[in-house]
Amino acid sequence: MSNLGFNGIYGFLNKRNDVVCERAFLPSDDDIQEHIRTKTPIFSLESKTPIERFQIIAFSLSFENDYPNILKILNISNIPFSSSERNKYHPLLIAGGACMFFNPEPVANIFDIIFIGEVEESLNEFIDSISNSVTNEVNNSILIQDDIKKRIKKTALDIKGVYVPDFYEIKYAQNGLIAERISRDNAPASVLKRYIKDIDQSQFSHTIVTSETEFSDMSLVEIMRGCPWNCRFCVVGHAFNPPRRKSIHIVREEIEKSLKLSDRVGLIGPSLSDYPQIEDITNINDVHFSITSLRATTKSAAIINTIKNHKSISIAPEAATERLRNVINKKVTETDILETAELMLNSGIEHLRLYFMIGLPTEDADDIAAIIKLAERIRSLSNKGTVVLSISTFVPKPFTPFQWHHMEPLESLKHKLQFIKKSLSNIKNLKVFHDLPKYAYLQGLLAIGDRRITEVLKMMLIINNWQKAALMADINIDFYLFRKKDYDELLPWDFIDHGISKKALWDEYMKAISE
Repeated sequence: MSNLGFNGIYGFLNKRNDVVCERAFLPSDDDIQEHIRTKTPIFSLESKTPIERFQIIAFSLSFENDYPNILKILNISNIPFSSSERNKYHPLLIAGGACMFFNPEPVANIFDIIFIGEVEESLNEFIDSISNSVTNEVNNSILIQDDIKKRIKKTALDIKGVYVPDFYEIKYAQNGLIAERISRDNAPASVLKRYIKDIDQSQFSHTIVTSETEFSDMSLVEIMRGCPWNCRFCVVGHAFNPPRRKSIHIVREEIEKSLKLSDRVGLIGPSLSDYPQIEDITNINDVHFSITSLRATTKSAAIINTIKNHKSISIAPEAATERLRNVINKKVTETDILETAELMLNSGIEHLRLYFMIGLPTEDADDIAAIIKLAERIRSLSNKGTVVLSISTFVPKPFTPFQWHHMEPLESLKHKLQFIKKSLSNIKNLKVFHDLPKYAYLQGLLAIGDRRITEVLKMMLIINNWQKAALMADINIDFYLFRKKDYDELLPWDFIDHGISKKALWDEYMKAISE
């Protein structure tokens, strides 16, 4: 519920006179068992209506590892998983969100309609296109007849940024690669990613502030979209571009509106220190600002000094050697990192979080040893605050130069993590946290997988172990995660037009490897 996109769509749809939008969430593990025991479907928060009684169910998908929860929700609510198995008694299932920007294929068989890119315009056009059909032919019934569903899907093909998986057939070669992607009924061969050129015109705003969410009693204000830095591992700097900044007068207006809900305001953007007037914003009186991770620059440290009562801040070196930062195109130097860290620690923050990745392309033992040395140096700069290393595993993402690269084997990752933790275990006020590599592998499978991966999601309802579920679904994990890929390979997401040349991404990949 803290997600600004989810929050924004909720308010955006309810502003329409012809739409009632309510919220529903996957229950906690204990409550799921009670739903199953009592055969109680998932229901909406607002009216307690079972979700299968709505005409449309819209999923917001921001994280790949949430994909198994889609089927949990449908299973509890007795809704068939495949669009081809649903009839007039079932709702239309649509999906959007960050994950749908770059590869919807692992869940494509589940949904009737998928929105590629930013949905403020395309969702409005979609609702406009079906509103009359549903209103005139269904009247007040909760059903959308099968022929109307077919018409809705056919009409949706004409809306830019809308993907209708039913109109595409995927054929596979004997070696497991995608052999051909066939479009039917005049469906476009490619789907154009939709984005708003001027985010001053965005209709998304924070509509619900509550103590019950992750960002407790906080209103979120977006000031940027996209990132200008194009790190080679990062999907934000590729699939979410071009970078766009809101005008400062619009930001000020949104902050003023937010203050009617809460004096706590979270500023949203992938690279806030690149917003030209960021210090002017954070100097606004009587507002308690919260910010996301900042770039390792002295400007970022200056921003911290303007924010009252800020207890924690993050910077992301990602790699600890100049060589590996060149490989990933992370344009910060060790001097940048050290100077920024020292200024931030001395500013009075309680926690300085440093984001690093392991398993990056061309990474070697020297790069891992350098993480330890850099952490020690940063800790020695000041005796104030706590330094926290947050270590994640590299996962290849579509529409980045590293989309062709394989993941590192598990035993190697475990050894690196153990080495880092042991080497830093005795340093006062320095902590190390890391993700579990097995969940990074699941994320990788779901990020770069194709339609066959849906079978793994189905098996995960039977067994709570995704590796065993893949085995039951006859899916070879090594084929997806550890195999070398070539430029000519037809990738599951190649049908999406992001305005990014595949050749340009490959050239960047080759340049990275040559570093």
